Amino acid sequence: MILDNLEPAKVWFYFEEICKLPRLSKNEGQIRQYLLDFADRNNLESKTDRAGNVLIKKPADPGYKNRKSVVLQSHMDMVGEKDAATEHNWLKDPIVPFIDGKWVKAKDTTLGADDGIGMAAKLALLSDKEIKTGPVECLFTVDEESGMTGAIQLEKGFFESRILINLDSEDEGELFIGCAGGMDTIADMPFAREEADSDHTVLKISVTGLHGGHSGDEIHKGYANSVKIMTGLLQLLTSKYGIRLSEFNGGNLRNAIPREAFAHVTCDKDYVDDIKKDAAEYLQKLNDEHSFTEEGIEITVSTACSVAYVIDHKSHKSLLNALDQCPHGVISWSEDMEGLVETSTNLASVKFKDNTIMIVTSQRSSVESLKEDIARRINRIFTENNATVHHSKGYPGWKPDTNSEILKITSQSYRKLFNTEPVVRAIHAGLECGLILEKYPGLDMISFGPTIKGAHTPQERLDIETTKKFWSLLVDVLNSIPVI
Repeated sequence: MILDNLEPAKVWFYFEEICKLPRLSKNEGQIRQYLLDFADRNNLESKTDRAGNVLIKKPADPGYKNRKSVVLQSHMDMVGEKDAATEHNWLKDPIVPFIDGKWVKAKDTTLGADDGIGMAAKLALLSDKEIKTGPVECLFTVDEESGMTGAIQLEKGFFESRILINLDSEDEGELFIGCAGGMDTIADMPFAREEADSDHTVLKISVTGLHGGHSGDEIHKGYANSVKIMTGLLQLLTSKYGIRLSEFNGGNLRNAIPREAFAHVTCDKDYVDDIKKDAAEYLQKLNDEHSFTEEGIEITVSTACSVAYVIDHKSHKSLLNALDQCPHGVISWSEDMEGLVETSTNLASVKFKDNTIMIVTSQRSSVESLKEDIARRINRIFTENNATVHHSKGYPGWKPDTNSEILKITSQSYRKLFNTEPVVRAIHAGLECGLILEKYPGLDMISFGPTIKGAHTPQERLDIETTKKFWSLLVDVLNSIPVI
């Protein structure tokens, strides 16, 4: 085992076990079976619902039977991101964790600490014979990262507890009592194929080396968007050299700020050197603009093999116009809670498929009407540029309750354990709490976790010391749950 010298030992043991199991969104079969087998081995009651969510129950220990029941909740799936040059089969290959100073990281891929560490903590608790608690239910939901399907389809009455602790937060020392709601706006833009000029040179343009990041937690940090960068460069080259676009692929996931983008274009062979020079100057400008947020932006222009087609002039213009006009980043800040992003949008990905270009954007807001406003604005931009637009159903936010009983219990535990005051706040990222609250009105909820940096990128890393604090807090909170 790679992590067997870390504490708490059981948490790290189960985290490393989880790393061995492929578990991308909508492909949680292996981790689901692992959870059910774990329950059988430990003589614990378990069940699944139609969505594929799993519930494992730990009965109250002697002397704790009159305590209120608590449900611990985390999601099974993870975001699969890797650098373009890395070979990794997400349906078969394990995550390979390693220790780097104060962090646990993964070799060239996302680590899956979001939310593998939440699952690991629950498995450690369920299998520990020394920790005494009242009744605990552990809910493992599916498909959180790509649509929150598990929470959306969660059956009423699947669990019994009236207190929920979500283990999907990423900043130790902060207790979350609210989150933004979200939705996706997706544009499909048709195009016609035209024969590429046989005298033209084919160029591959690559934008790489960006930070990327979680489109909720890190949207306010000013990280560059590879799709926006590529769009600006293609517009420049179109206006100066009349390039023709054959393909444009950038970004991967709806909830990740895109780190890479690639395009194939054709141009008059006499312009190749000038295009390379302009690309280098464009890169210098980007480095000046993003000197505080990006360290490794790279733009490369290289000759490539022939392309099968170029897209028609009208679609070429419409695509670049729409991507240029499409907003990305913070739209507004909350007036109720200092430092909280109120509304944002993420231009997440551009993909060519058959004769259609699909553009995925995602919107978040703690105010439902503002979420819908920015979605409508994006709809208009793409509709006016010949695209067909549809919106996902979305998910609701979670309104903060500063009088929450579980908030008071958790705050007291934190002060007792660490002799400092926790920060109580809402989060701009989406949590499943809002959706679960719809099914279980009146549920008393809180969310906390260890420190995770770079979630949804290959730079994802999990802080070792805060994982120990996270575990201590969880155990103490469960020991402090009052009687019925």
